[in-house]
Amino acid sequence: MTLPNAQHTVVEREKVIEYLLSISSPSGRTKANFFLSFAFSIEHWQDFAEALRVQGYSHEVVRVVETVHGPRYHVDGAIQSPDGRNPRVRTVWQVDSGSECPRLITAHPRRR
Repeated sequence: MTLPNAQHTVVEREKVIEYLLSISSPSGRTKANFFLSFAFSIEHWQDFAEALRVQGYSHEVVRVVETVHGPRYHVDGAIQSPDGRNPRVRTVWQVDSGSECPRLITAHPRRR
């Protein structure tokens, strides 16, 4: 199974800049250090957002979790990184109740 309506994925600017690539975020610092080590950057946050989108629709959903806000889809697979090392990550997408667009909840490293 692939991410439903993957062509309409949403990756919010704030999610990238203030969380996934922010070394000052208490809850995002570890993730930021990981992604920054693969040459992603806040200055080019749109490139990172696009890499997350591509990862989300290029790999199979490995888990679906029903929540009160809507289903969450876990997708494991490599992400295209600027330095070419393409680490394996998990992205988590939620289709909010009343919406059809998968919205990025988080991303983090996955071991092979």
